[in-house]
Amino acid sequence: MKPRLRVLVVGGPMYDRLYTTIGPFAERERVEIELVRAQNHADLNRRIAEGFSRGEGFDLLSTHSKFAPSQKQWLQPLDGWFDREELAVFDPRALELARIEGQLYGLPRNLDVKLLHYRTDRLESPPETWEALVGMARAQRPYGFVFPGKGSGLFGHFFELCGSAGHYLYEADPPRPRARHEAARWALSVLAALYQTAPAGLTEWEFDEVTACFAAGKASLTTDWPGSFHRYLESPIRDRLGLALYPSGPVRRAIYAGSHTFALAAKTADRPLALALLRHLTSREAQLLEARQGTFPARRDALAAARAEAPPGSLAAQRWELLEAALQHACFPPKHPRYPQVEGVVWQNLRAFLRGEQDAERTLERIDLEGQRAAEAEF
Repeated sequence: MKPRLRVLVVGGPMYDRLYTTIGPFAERERVEIELVRAQNHADLNRRIAEGFSRGEGFDLLSTHSKFAPSQKQWLQPLDGWFDREELAVFDPRALELARIEGQLYGLPRNLDVKLLHYRTDRLESPPETWEALVGMARAQRPYGFVFPGKGSGLFGHFFELCGSAGHYLYEADPPRPRARHEAARWALSVLAALYQTAPAGLTEWEFDEVTACFAAGKASLTTDWPGSFHRYLESPIRDRLGLALYPSGPVRRAIYAGSHTFALAAKTADRPLALALLRHLTSREAQLLEARQGTFPARRDALAAARAEAPPGSLAAQRWELLEAALQHACFPPKHPRYPQVEGVVWQNLRAFLRGEQDAERTLERIDLEGQRAAEAEF
């Protein structure tokens, strides 16, 4: 009887290509692998919590640096299973994001940091400030600037806007939001102005709907993750796509960022085999395969190979330079076991604000009060 692994991963256009390599791995290793795909990251988080809580067995899973602390009880530290040389190929920022209380709880799949995307046939140059972006978006309505109107994406825009106004949204120990702040009021005003330039129904959109809208040529500006790049190259706007760093806020430039990882389940039935698959999914070849789709590899050898393949002067070459520069302005959410619940409080109140269900001050007040309760629920 063949050994068997059960693997839980996030699915979607920017993730699925890597999983085509699991079949050949299974044949080579003479193992059976059951691949369970979640629809998106929210679905993945739900399946992890529900599956492990009821004793459903997984050996390996994909997760994210901001969500892994809430899943720590079901994960296995990797310290001692990978030597210094194996880890040295990974960007140290990505490795640090994968650590929880000093221990390594996953291997980085990529570094995720956003860029501004704009239509070169509609805009002469990208905006230098958020105020300029709002003005450009207003001139292009009703499809000016499109962004996620719910979920982690909506949270991310508010988080980075606060950062660009000089305010880190969270207080420490435990990390809880402090939204009653002038920077947060400014961030809300920008979100409200941008919402007025967006199409109806935006508060039901997440990342994939935003990408689809911009790729279809309907919008003039958006922000997006590296993994969506291949969708734009295959779209009607491929010859009219411009990329740039984020605009600056009143204080600085701040860009929402994180890292996808692969983690080993605490109760894997076959640790050596699960470790072999983990090494396969985070190998140079695996990350280069995803980099050709657009992702920003966490392995420096894969990044060097991907950059070498980009023709000099091309949009692809420019994009690698922009992604490297964007990391210098990366703004990372805190690591905390109650982080998902707090993020949920933030985006749900932001969406209520955009829908006109509550005013700005009520929104900030509720983010603080409900966010503090969520952060301290298990303390």
